Amino acid sequence: MTVLRNYTKPKVFGTIVVSALVLGAVLGFVAKVTEASWLTDTLDTIGTIFTSLLQFTVVPLVFTAIVVGITSLQKLGGARVAARLGGKTVMWFAITSLIAVVIGLAIGLIGHPGAGVHIAPDAASTSKVAGKEHGSWTALLSGIVPDNFFSAFSEGNILQVVFLALVVGIACFALKEKAAPFINLNQAVFDIIQKILRWIILLAPIGVLGLIGNAFATYGNKFLQPLLSLIVAVYLGCAIVLFVVYPILLKFVGKISPRRFFAQTWTTLQFAFVSRSSSASLPLARQAAVDLGVEQGYAGFAVPLGSTTKMDGCAAVYPAIATIFIANILGVQLAVWQYVIIAVVAIFGALATAGTTGWFTMLTLTLGAADLPPAVVATGLAIVIGVDPIMDMMRTATNVAGQITVPVLVARGEGLIEENPGQAPSPQPRDGKQEISA
Repeated sequence: MTVLRNYTKPKVFGTIVVSALVLGAVLGFVAKVTEASWLTDTLDTIGTIFTSLLQFTVVPLVFTAIVVGITSLQKLGGARVAARLGGKTVMWFAITSLIAVVIGLAIGLIGHPGAGVHIAPDAASTSKVAGKEHGSWTALLSGIVPDNFFSAFSEGNILQVVFLALVVGIACFALKEKAAPFINLNQAVFDIIQKILRWIILLAPIGVLGLIGNAFATYGNKFLQPLLSLIVAVYLGCAIVLFVVYPILLKFVGKISPRRFFAQTWTTLQFAFVSRSSSASLPLARQAAVDLGVEQGYAGFAVPLGSTTKMDGCAAVYPAIATIFIANILGVQLAVWQYVIIAVVAIFGALATAGTTGWFTMLTLTLGAADLPPAVVATGLAIVIGVDPIMDMMRTATNVAGQITVPVLVARGEGLIEENPGQAPSPQPRDGKQEISA
């Protein structure tokens, strides 16, 4: 049990995954140089099994995540003040997410991460992609509604599954208590799928070894450049959001200098970078917001809300770039409407999966909403898992910075900022000052 607990620690597991990636690359090179077909076949089999395990979770994960997420938005209701603050907070979440996803799309379109090497997951998936009219809006609209409820699931048409989930989720939201049994069922199924995914992801080192090894055995060192291009693109996108977008908003909307912001938050951002966990960074992030002058009651509401729904790194920049990367490396030509879908999912996806989302769920939702077949989605996810620990550090730091920035912007507009430019506010409740109840 001690060994298992150590294995599942983020730092240990991330190191093992990266080590498996390196070992897979070495084995792939050996297989290519020595022309050892048995080694190539073994690596291919390992990667295929891991991809198949991921594939069968895609459809139920997408459906239940959306249904549960939409119905969970009811929790934002409450007192009038809390509702107003919640509304403004969510509005700024959406605005900054839109900016972040546009930056991600721009970097992906300009840098073309993944271009140069094409991998076909299997013949069936390739033919399915080739047979679609990706450039036709009419084909999209006519194909979004399934012939019957179950055909979308049986055929693995994720876009239709997304449509059904939205309709069902909105209906459940409207019915409230009457739909509680169905909502609870979806929550239970979602939890089950999440548990299965955790088990599958524990096999990631083995799967990455096989998948990356087979890729290097087939394409040699040509596969190294696409992986590096993905990492560089994600770091660049997150850096622009973290060091350019947030400081501009803080300067002109929050009326707080970027120097003061980073002075108060740098330790928190460093911890987020190393820990790769928004949840673990939550106490530090909340205190950083208070130190910047945000009223403690509002900080206690907005920062925890942001820790599950405000993820510009994981839910905006990264899915945009990773989707383009996966499309490029699997030879899929994305159309204009698919880029629009990527932006829409980035804005509403994290909000719709409040409390349940992460990079894996968001990327799965993005790839599915872009109408890529489950096999393509699973293959793409399996490829990026190999380098995910490296990217996750920068994504998490960006997430946490956004979770502190938005409360500052809203608090400034609501007059909930304590004006002490030369002195950080006390972390204890201020005497005579009524805190806002969330």
